Amino acid sequence: MNGRRIYFDFAASSPQAFNGEAVLKDAPFGNPSSAHAEGRLAKNALSQARARCARALGVPEKTLYFTSGGSESNSIVILSQLLHFTTHFRVKEEEGGKQKKVECLTSAIEHPSVLRPFETLERFGARINYARPASFGGVLAESALKVFSGAPGCRFVSIQAVNNETGACSDIKGITAALRRARPEGLFIHSDCVQALGKTCVNLTGSGIDAASFSAHKIGGPRGIGLLYLKKPLEPLVKGGVQEMGLRGGTENTAGALLFAECMELYATKENLLREYKAAEIRMERLVLGLRSIKRCVLTPHFRGDKTYEARYEGVEGALFSPYIVSAAFEGIPGPVMARFLDGAGFAVSTGAACSQAGAERKVLLAMGVDEKTASCAVRFSQGYTTTNEEIDLLLNAIEDACASI
Repeated sequence: MNGRRIYFDFAASSPQAFNGEAVLKDAPFGNPSSAHAEGRLAKNALSQARARCARALGVPEKTLYFTSGGSESNSIVILSQLLHFTTHFRVKEEEGGKQKKVECLTSAIEHPSVLRPFETLERFGARINYARPASFGGVLAESALKVFSGAPGCRFVSIQAVNNETGACSDIKGITAALRRARPEGLFIHSDCVQALGKTCVNLTGSGIDAASFSAHKIGGPRGIGLLYLKKPLEPLVKGGVQEMGLRGGTENTAGALLFAECMELYATKENLLREYKAAEIRMERLVLGLRSIKRCVLTPHFRGDKTYEARYEGVEGALFSPYIVSAAFEGIPGPVMARFLDGAGFAVSTGAACSQAGAERKVLLAMGVDEKTASCAVRFSQGYTTTNEEIDLLLNAIEDACASI
């Protein structure tokens, strides 16, 4: 490889998609909350960035809030439910009625930035119900509805759009429609769309969801800037200044917002998304077919790339998988060992979410029904807009070398 590095961990973070120096050079340095000319320039730049992101997503500007990233966006929405809990308990006490547990619904395959805030809700008395994924790795409407029907007190739901370890897509539109039919009033639905942005269609207005989380560094933007879509404002648990319409206090990251807007226009508009999606599908098919040809390889799920199985899913919105992420296990080779071998050979890959690399347990794969031995051998390969066929072929050769050597 002559010291060349090839990157296959776009799901963790992507290389910068463009030269941001010009954007940063022109970014106003003033505080957007200041009344002087420099502050007004910054406030105008921030408003322009919000408007550009809103156009890319096809939503009103007033529904978008800049945050520090996907994790904070998730926490703002989920932890805000603590305020509803206290109101619920107070009303029950005043009515002299028996207190019933507040209930929430999520899935067993969520990102740690969703699961951990739910653990906090649980410590404060909530009952958390978990929908299990289908064998392909995504959550289907019937599964979510079954759990939801057994949770009469459930008023808050959070299901991710695209799984960060397997690329499996959950049926967000179908889930939302089914749950709202079952409980038409008082239901708030959130979706972690971090891995969906710029990779699959995110139809916020047509999905029926109330909130969605996004992050810039997954689509070639900087770290430390994210977005939260809120169909209607909510009361945050953590309060500060009046920035971001009172949802998130603290001086805004104007430069980050401008860079995020640049990325949104490059990759998240429907026209650009579809163009990149088709190219990614072709590259992913090459990667999946190559992995299938390796004797010690087991795709997780094993039918990834099976056109017969995927035939009932058509188009980007009905996709079974994102074409940017695939998970595969190699018999007898623990995932971290394979990842280290490939790192030494010049390839950056991972065994799952960067936020949970310290943990050995593979909760997502186990929840899908993958046996523990296979799950422990799984590695995640995630491509991006700059990935080439040559890089895929080189990766496959390196994996074959690993299987022969280890």
